[in-house]
Amino acid sequence: MTQPEELYPEPVIGFLEMLWGRGWLSPGGPDELARLLEGEDLRGKHVLDIGCGAGGIDCLLVSEYGAARITGIDVEASVLEAARTRIREAGISEHVELMQVEPGPLPFAADEFDVVFSKDAIVHIPGKHELGRDVFRVLKPGGRFVASDWLMSHDGEPSPDMQAYLASEDLDFGMASPRLYADALEQAGFVDVALTNRNAWYRDQARRELALLQGELHDAAIAELGYEIVDHNIQTWGLMIKVLETGEHCPHHVRGRKP
Repeated sequence: MTQPEELYPEPVIGFLEMLWGRGWLSPGGPDELARLLEGEDLRGKHVLDIGCGAGGIDCLLVSEYGAARITGIDVEASVLEAARTRIREAGISEHVELMQVEPGPLPFAADEFDVVFSKDAIVHIPGKHELGRDVFRVLKPGGRFVASDWLMSHDGEPSPDMQAYLASEDLDFGMASPRLYADALEQAGFVDVALTNRNAWYRDQARRELALLQGELHDAAIAELGYEIVDHNIQTWGLMIKVLETGEHCPHHVRGRKP
């Protein structure tokens, strides 16, 4: 069987790390991670990280938040190879297990994890209700689901501006509404479901990122990655800012508890 083309080959990883920091394939860095984890206690916990990416977050979950064990999963070999390097550099390999998985049900037993975590990766998973049930299954009673993700403000067909942005990203995004996310968790059995809209934060952040791409980082990024990649991403950021400004693109924090 022919393997699907990877969405995050090395040049894409290199570009995103240049913009967001080594080991980071999503925005905000340690500050946004701290906001996402505010009020959560990971000390001594076994955490499943869905879409672990290039490993920067897992390094902090262990070193700054005291997680005893991280199981990081992703579907792409390229990002897992990057993650192994970042985690080895951080000296935390004994705390982190990385697994390449196939799209579909989580390959874990029931009641296995204290926390299921994800940062800006569930957007790649189209079946939110199926995932909600699966996350509920693998969590221990009392376990927490803590995630951020890229949402769309409404159900149904994206606007022409959103369609243009999604086509430019070309990352197989399956964006869904806050209403659908809440329903997926509640139908799965989660309680204390809470969603926090992060649109205003990322709207401003994305403007700063675009300014960096057009200014301070421009020449170095072209030297490292080539004009075509950098120019395409400048165009993509411009399209993204348009739908952030309308509110149609609305990143959220998402939480729930398994009774």
